Amino acid sequence: MKLTRKNLSVLAAACVFAAVFILSCTKDNSSSSSVPPGKQKLSLYLSDDPGFFDQVLIDVQAVKVLVDTSTADTVEHRWHHDWNCDDGKDTSVVWEDLQIRPGVYDLLTLRNGTDTLFAQGTIPQGKIKRIKITLGSNNSLVKDSVNYPLHLFPGDSVVTIKLKGDELDEYLSGQFQLWLDFNIGRSIIKVRDGEFYLRPYIRLFITKATGAIEGKVTPMDAFPVISVYNGTDTSYAIPFIDGRFKVRGLDPGTYSVFVNASNGYQDTTINDVTVTARQEVELPKIELHK
Repeated sequence: MKLTRKNLSVLAAACVFAAVFILSCTKDNSSSSSVPPGKQKLSLYLSDDPGFFDQVLIDVQAVKVLVDTSTADTVEHRWHHDWNCDDGKDTSVVWEDLQIRPGVYDLLTLRNGTDTLFAQGTIPQGKIKRIKITLGSNNSLVKDSVNYPLHLFPGDSVVTIKLKGDELDEYLSGQFQLWLDFNIGRSIIKVRDGEFYLRPYIRLFITKATGAIEGKVTPMDAFPVISVYNGTDTSYAIPFIDGRFKVRGLDPGTYSVFVNASNGYQDTTINDVTVTARQEVELPKIELHK
C-alpha cells in the first residue's frame, strides 16, 4: 500500500535536531581516563529506527546493568545466573547503576546515523548480562501535529534487555561500548480507542561487527521513506530535510534499498548492495521522477 502524504508529515517536525535532556552527541572514546584495576568502563549509545510520527518523547529515569563478576564457568554458576540473578543469593552477580541525565528524550532526533551517549559508568569487571531501563510516566508522541499521551502497559515501566555477555565492543583496554537501537515502528501500539501504548523493542549492535548504507534522495516533496532489507532483516530511514539518510547496525550481507515515494513520484529500488563490517556504503544520488 502506498504511504500517504498525511502519514509522512513527520518530515517537517522530525528534522529538528535539538533533543531534550541528551547527554552528548559525540563519542567519548578518549583514552585519557584510565580504568582502575578490577574495573571496566561501559558506554551505552542510543539511536533510533524511525516511525511515522512528528515526535516520540520517552521519559528515562534510570539505567543499570547486571554484571557477572565470576571467573568460574561451572554449570551451577550458569544456572544461578540465568535464574536467580535477582534474588541476591549469587554474590558474584551484581546490579550497577550507570550515570544518565534523567528526563525526556526525543527519539526522532536520533536517526540517520545520529546517536547520543545515553549512559555510562565505571563498574566491576565481568560480563554484562542484563541492561535495565526504568521509564517514567511522562511519555508522549506527536502525530500530524496532535499531542497524544504514550501509555505504558502494566509492568512495562522497567525494560530489561538480556545479553549473552559477549556483545560489547572493547574499543580500548577495559573500555566497552554498545549501541541500543530503539525501533519506534515496533514499539508503539495503537489500540482501538485511538490511544497509543509503548512496549519498547530495542536491538543491540556494535559498529565493528556491522555496516551501514547511506545516501541522498531528491526531491524531498516526494516524501521518501527508505527500506533496507534482505531475507532476514528490514530497517528503515526517513531522510533529513536535505535528503540525506543512513541506516546503521546492518549485519554483513547483501541488501536491497527500496525508496517509497508519494505525491505522484515513482518508487525505486536499488538491488545487490553489499554490506561489510566496519564499512559505510555510499549510494549514488537517488533522483525520483513523476
